[in-house]
Order: sequence, then C-alpha cells, then structure tokens
Amino acid sequence: MKQKKRKAKFTKKEKLVYTVGLLSITALFATKIFFGAQISNMKMNIEKMNYEIENQEKKNESLTMQVNELTSYENVSGVIKELGLAYNNENIVVINK
Repeated sequence: MKQKKRKAKFTKKEKLVYTVGLLSITALFATKIFFGAQISNMKMNIEKMNYEIENQEKKNESLTMQVNELTSYENVSGVIKELGLAYNNENIVVINK
C-alpha cells in the first residue's frame, strides 16, 4: 500500500485570518512607531519651552533687581536733590504679581 503525501493547503478562511492577523500586527507596529515619534517631538517641545521659561525668569529677576536699584533711597534722593524736589515715599508704587 502506497501512502499518499498530502500537501498542506490552506483554506480561504485560514488565508484570510492569517492575512488579517499579519496586517493587524503590521498596523500595530506602524502605529507604535508613529506615536512614539509624536511623543518624542512633544517632549522636545516641552524641554524647549522649559528652557525658554527659565531664561525669561532669569531676565525677570535681573529686571527686578534693576528696578530695586533704581528705586533705592540713595538713587532717588540724588535725583531729588538735583531737581530740587521733595521725597515722598507714599508716591512710589511697586507692582508684584
């Protein structure tokens, strides 16, 4: 008796299942790569904004120090004497946030 060799044939449904599975896995990896790139881009933008915020805070601090120096009593009294005016501390307004 001769044994018949049977070829492994896939049915149409099996081919469809394998194709859909393969496409799903491919789509999953593509989506992961795409969103990974988007997240990396967002992180870079956040770091850039943080750097800009830090620089602006330093500038604000420097400007506050300059305002404090310019409104010091010694500086103001010198200008008052030059102009022949009277110093009134109640007229000086400092704005703080």
